Amino acid sequence: MTIPATGRRVLVSGASRGLGRAVAQAFAANGDRVAVHYGTRADEARATLDSLAGDGHALTGGDLTDPAGAAAVADAAAAALGGIDVLVNNAAVNVRHPLPETPYEEWVALWRQHVDVNLLATANLSHLAARRMIDQGTGGRIVNVGSRGAFRGEPDHPAYGATKAAVHALGQSLAVSLAPHGIAVASVAPGFFATERVAPRLEGPEGAAIRAQSPFDRVATAEEIAAAVLWLASPAAEWSSGAVLDLNGASHLRT
Repeated sequence: MTIPATGRRVLVSGASRGLGRAVAQAFAANGDRVAVHYGTRADEARATLDSLAGDGHALTGGDLTDPAGAAAVADAAAAALGGIDVLVNNAAVNVRHPLPETPYEEWVALWRQHVDVNLLATANLSHLAARRMIDQGTGGRIVNVGSRGAFRGEPDHPAYGATKAAVHALGQSLAVSLAPHGIAVASVAPGFFATERVAPRLEGPEGAAIRAQSPFDRVATAEEIAAAVLWLASPAAEWSSGAVLDLNGASHLRT
């Protein structure tokens, strides 16, 4: 049960911009066909689709927090590509909510949102894709986008850190259960990396402090993270199943 090195059918969630776009571009440049998922940013997702090398790619929109919506996304991706060989769980939300400053009602709502998007959508899409991989009988890959914050703590974004820790644990559980089917599951744990969303922070007064978190005195590019995702999805990375790969420029060292 093996998947090819190229020509794979890849679903990338949350691919309208930022890391998701970079991941989609990396797979397309590798010769794979990509289903670009988006939640609400249809125009930006279309720009991602238009930027992809090669042909045979597809656009699929849907609300992953709704189990039926997640199923519709997986169905549409599989129909457009003819199946799913690789799933990259990238869709996520990260809203600031430090406990001392956040009213209880807002706190409850934001925790619900983070759990729904970051954890439950990842779990549901993993089930939907893995079942197809099992039925196809050719193995597959699932790569989850976690976070450095799962290990070092996120005082201003506690639900984000907690749900990303859960995503890492989910990936390790699935790595064990899916290995007999030739499906490898791994996660990346990025530190700070540059995207359109965080550009104002990097260009503002806190930019120097953010860059100084790493001894390289910079942040990562989305392309660097995407390159690691591409490798973890490759045939050569099967023995990395269950791994959580730190991608933080030595800004946080785990023991």
